[in-house]
Amino acid sequence: MSRLTIHNPDNDAHFMRVKPVKAAVRVSRAGTLLAESRNALRVQETGKDVYDPVLYIPEAGVTGPLEPVSGKSTHCPLKGDASYFTLNGEEIAWTYDRPFEWSEQLRGHVAFYTNKVTIEETGTDALL
Repeated sequence: MSRLTIHNPDNDAHFMRVKPVKAAVRVSRAGTLLAESRNALRVQETGKDVYDPVLYIPEAGVTGPLEPVSGKSTHCPLKGDASYFTLNGEEIAWTYDRPFEWSEQLRGHVAFYTNKVTIEETGTDALL
């Protein structure tokens, strides 16, 4: 069973909440559909700031022509090591291939930079 609130083991002030999205989510760029799902997750993270919510789409819902970025990885003490994707040479999305045990629900999901795509939610809890 996954936990709703996940704390950084080294810093209690750094935490995130992961909730299922009860809406249909579509991600597009310049009219090209990149992903869609009714099983997305919304992550709200608090650390040095309260960060904007991020939607994570199951990989099965990603339809766009994304290319993995070779040799780039970043680390999050809540989620693990992220790897990245590009579209037409521009970095546009990321994933946690092997998240920490406490963030396991993010495995197999992809998040998109909200300033580089259009994200539409339709349904019962549409927020973006």
